[in-house]
Amino acid sequence: MTAYPAWTPASRPGIVPLHPYGFGTILGRSFVALRHNPKVLLGFALIAQTAAYLILTAAVAGAAVASFTRLDTVAPGSDDYDAILAGSIVLTAATALVLGVATGALSVIVQGVVVAEVAHAVVSEKPTLKVVWGRVKPVVWRLIGYSALTLLATVVALGVLAGIVALLVMSVLWLGILVGILAVLGLIVVALWLAAKLFLVPSVIILERSPVFRAIGRSWRLTRGRFWSTLGVVVVISVAFSIIAQIISIPFSLIGSLVPAILAPTGETESGALIGVIGVQILGQFGILLVQCIALVVQSTSAVLVYVDARMRVEALDHDLQTYVEARDAGATDLDDPYLVGVGRVVARPAPFGAQEQSGYGGVSGYGAPAASPVYGAPAGSPVYGAPAGSPGYGASAASPVYGAPAGSPVYGAPAGSPGYGAPAGTPGYGAPAGDAPPPPPVPAPNAPPTPHPQSPTTWAAPGSNGDA
Repeated sequence: MTAYPAWTPASRPGIVPLHPYGFGTILGRSFVALRHNPKVLLGFALIAQTAAYLILTAAVAGAAVASFTRLDTVAPGSDDYDAILAGSIVLTAATALVLGVATGALSVIVQGVVVAEVAHAVVSEKPTLKVVWGRVKPVVWRLIGYSALTLLATVVALGVLAGIVALLVMSVLWLGILVGILAVLGLIVVALWLAAKLFLVPSVIILERSPVFRAIGRSWRLTRGRFWSTLGVVVVISVAFSIIAQIISIPFSLIGSLVPAILAPTGETESGALIGVIGVQILGQFGILLVQCIALVVQSTSAVLVYVDARMRVEALDHDLQTYVEARDAGATDLDDPYLVGVGRVVARPAPFGAQEQSGYGGVSGYGAPAASPVYGAPAGSPVYGAPAGSPGYGASAASPVYGAPAGSPVYGAPAGSPGYGAPAGTPGYGAPAGDAPPPPPVPAPNAPPTPHPQSPTTWAAPGSNGDA
């Protein structure tokens, strides 16, 4: 018997189609990824961010309590009091700064986990946290280094601008204020520009395992020609979640301000009112933290989708992903990472619409176009379509014969006396004297019709006979 290949089901679609897509797809699918694998995406992000927030709050509060309680041991207004107060402020601020940087590093790790998981979701895979972490772990220090580099560049830029503005304000007040306003506006523009151009750096570091500076250059090239769409994704998601966070925080702030008046209407400090205020503030902060986690996941997802779309358009990544999906669904194992197959590959772009095309194969002329065809709209005298060289052109009526005239008829439009069309030399032309023309041939007289014989009404003839009855 003939062996036929086994039937395999169609490949499962991922969170995005395996072909280039647009701005709306990126925004819509960024939220769909939350439903694809919520344990890894939202669960890990929420646990990590909550733990970091609690550690930061507890550490800063502990440092503040430990330092500011020393003020009770000295007299207010003394030199020791001022020194302890300044030291307490510096210690609390330093603790908050160090732990804030550590919390930012943890946020970068969360972003890396989201990038790795969404890369699997594009090819319709649902990995566990262990698999995702195995992809992020080799490059986690690169992510932290990139985060520290951006933080350092931001601090240096702000410090330089603040110093310049301060010097100008001390020398010329109005000039310092004007320069300060222009510097703030320019800083906003530069920040948005860099945010769009460097939007793909974490995705490049994780999916291509690139060093930090190479990833920066790679993101710069991939966003070339897609700056406005990338900036639109960044701005829309950031503004949307900022508005959501404000909407959530406003009711809790109002409730927190009303709780003391409800629980302690006389204005006396009571433990119940204090506990109520703290509880409301904790609930409000937890709601804001949840919104921040969702925003981090959605924005990281959109960065991966922009990265995949850019590589599909520039490097034909869609073909690599489709090949990987088909081979995986057919039962193949030990497949190469599709995101590493065509890194840096340049695919020829199609010619722009309306560009002049090359001539046909072998330089053959157009179909059915005779060499002697006149140009459309050519003036009188142009060669007739399909006529041999030397033939009269369109509109050359001065020497054309009358349509349907017999041989020897005068040419249409010719003056009197011109020879007829096709007449031999010496033939008199049209309008010659009548005597010179040959006489017409005699015409025979027509025969008279036969006289009919009247038939008698009583005459009877048998069928088949020619005589009378």
